[in-house]
Amino acid sequence: MKLIVGLGNPEREYKGTRHNTGFEVINKLTFDAHISAGKRKHRCLIGEGHLYGDKVVFAKPQTYMNLSGEAVRELLSYYRLAAGDMIVVYDDTSLPVGQIRVRKQGGAGGHNGVKNIIEQLQTDVFPRVRVGIGAKPPGWILTDYVLSGLAPEEEKGYVEGITRAGNAVLMILDRGIDAAMNTFNGSV
Repeated sequence: MKLIVGLGNPEREYKGTRHNTGFEVINKLTFDAHISAGKRKHRCLIGEGHLYGDKVVFAKPQTYMNLSGEAVRELLSYYRLAAGDMIVVYDDTSLPVGQIRVRKQGGAGGHNGVKNIIEQLQTDVFPRVRVGIGAKPPGWILTDYVLSGLAPEEEKGYVEGITRAGNAVLMILDRGIDAAMNTFNGSV
């Protein structure tokens, strides 16, 4: 069994913002797999299904971003999974819009949702797919930037990044993280 967690903020006002990229990847994956992700469990919206012969649980924590780890910890405990049985998908300001990076483990890189997951689980050893949302422009406050929408010229690249991130998650499930890292890291 695998848990795929997309990070975002739950309220309607955050829909369509850069910080909800993880939610967008989960939306695409569940839509494509015909899995409903509207069931509430452990402070998350979840969808359960089967991919590549294994049970998968897709989750969108309904805590705010900086408390994502609390909901993730509850889900891992409920399903009796280890951190390594989870894939976390989230936005990254250090990558250009639409570029992705797949990693086996690592620090939070300044991302408060990932920071809280690491704090709650006491480990940074879990697969993750980072989706680029572009660097904060000069003069912007980081919070304002990640909670902003995309510029029209960014939308095509962003949508392509969501698709690539979803494909990376599927490859991790099917062929493992090394295959996904070899395929997707460095590609645009």
